[in-house]
Amino acid sequence: MKTVYIGLLGCGNIGSGVTKLLAEMRAEWRENYQVDPVVKAILVRDLSKQRPEYVDTSLLTDDKDRVLMDPEIRYVVECLGGEHPSADWMCEALRAGKHVVTANKMALALHWRELHDASESGRASLYFEAAVGGAMPIIKILHDSLQANRIDRLTAIINGTTNYLLTRMTEEGLDYQDVLKDAQALGLAEPDPTADVEGEDAMYKLSILSSLAFHRHLPVTDIEREGMTHITQDDIRNAEELGYRIKLLAHATNTAEGMDAYVSPMLVPAHHPLASVQGAFNAVFLHGHACGDMMIYGRGAGSAPTAGAMMSDLINAILQTADDRAPQASARENEAPAVMLKDRVSAFYIRLSAQDTTGVLAQVAASLSERQIGVKALLQPVERATEGAQITILTHPASEKNVRAAIAAFDKRAVRVMNVLRVEASDL
Repeated sequence: MKTVYIGLLGCGNIGSGVTKLLAEMRAEWRENYQVDPVVKAILVRDLSKQRPEYVDTSLLTDDKDRVLMDPEIRYVVECLGGEHPSADWMCEALRAGKHVVTANKMALALHWRELHDASESGRASLYFEAAVGGAMPIIKILHDSLQANRIDRLTAIINGTTNYLLTRMTEEGLDYQDVLKDAQALGLAEPDPTADVEGEDAMYKLSILSSLAFHRHLPVTDIEREGMTHITQDDIRNAEELGYRIKLLAHATNTAEGMDAYVSPMLVPAHHPLASVQGAFNAVFLHGHACGDMMIYGRGAGSAPTAGAMMSDLINAILQTADDRAPQASARENEAPAVMLKDRVSAFYIRLSAQDTTGVLAQVAASLSERQIGVKALLQPVERATEGAQITILTHPASEKNVRAAIAAFDKRAVRVMNVLRVEASDL
């Protein structure tokens, strides 16, 4: 029987969930793997804080060196979250030869290179399955199972909070603020939901997924980001009438001309698999030259799915041998900086409020036509809003620069742009 000593950095919802799972599975690990996992120290910020009854308070410490400098602790589970000091302490642990398990997407996305260098320096492994998609094994699939593929595109729903909000807005006809209050009361949205609803959480996760999929680090500074707070019931209803659903998507492509990456609300064709992803579930839809289209789907948030994914990483770390050290995922990266596309082609949804006078629609159509932008569909409800006629245009695929230029050229005295959304391209 091999005894392994584990140190935890943090004991909040995720950290306490990890300690609970370790206690529950200890007998199974002893029987199935001949490994006895022993938590030796748990770093916390506040020793006086009340902890769940299953947390052994004798293990708590506010001295990080009890975890990072103890030579018996070979495995560190980081549950602090945030950028600092989490990234610094993970680097310190890796350089000391300790294998690290984390779910910290912010620290990973912002300090990808430093963590890789620390992993190489200490000949230690960094595991982060739980950082994207919760219980969904997307990291392992990209890192191991799909290595024979050249992945050129991935589109993902990777924030459960926003997908829950948009699902209820679509199915129940509720406004954003009303659904947000319900989600906060249920604990599905944070008191300050900015990181979720403005796309920051999805941006960090997209950086990680793209770096793995394309073997080239994609910094968050290269990812365009737009939140979902401006989506209204007008947009939801218009999208449904046109045959779409609105989702907050994280999208990245890798072509011979360059990479493109953005997080934004988009119209998804009703027949696309991502359109059926409801509630707090996550999904990653990708394309590889050998595997074709593939979607991975599962619970993307919550302390239990996250802790479960971290436990899977921990047992993999423990069972590896000295000669079978799992490489830091970025070890196979092309070190040259990513070349980003300067323009993209997409279909667009444009919702306008226009003066109900002769010639306004003709001026809009002329501005689009002058820039080679074709109109695929046009909606103009019979009822009139007090501020003017509501016009919704769905374009054919066109240069985004041209679409933005056409919109900028609209006569602002007669036309007010209410919303502009991209349309997810689908060959299904």
